Amino acid sequence: MAMSSTEPAWSVVVPHHPRGAGQARTHMAARLSSLIRPELLTDALAVAAELVGNAVRHANALPGDVIRVTWQVRFVAGAETVAVRVTDGGAATAPSVRRADIDAVDGRGLSIVAALADEWGVETDGAGQSVWADISWPSARRTTTGLAVGD
Repeated sequence: MAMSSTEPAWSVVVPHHPRGAGQARTHMAARLSSLIRPELLTDALAVAAELVGNAVRHANALPGDVIRVTWQVRFVAGAETVAVRVTDGGAATAPSVRRADIDAVDGRGLSIVAALADEWGVETDGAGQSVWADISWPSARRTTTGLAVGD
């Protein structure tokens, strides 16, 4: 996922702490609520919160004990897309979708991201890792009911 400089984009640094997810949602909602439809905003906020939560639980912080959250809005061919990227200091293992038992209290974060995003992935460099997701409306993965195709 490459972020172009011609469309609106924002970046915030939040603490490598559970409250970082709420701070990221607050910043995103303030900037996006007047730009995109509410359904897309809801999905983008959920994805960002899951990615920040995963970074807090499973990855190291960036210098300063922080995580960087970046998002960009693209308007292409009648679709609105929010590209979200969460950058942390990296983890021992790459993020991956896992199957959680029905009574498990966690383990569903990337399953939620995969269900809401058109696509998502992980990029690693010498400074850490970024987990990114593109969330669109309308989405080729969704039916008119808002559910992912195949659900």
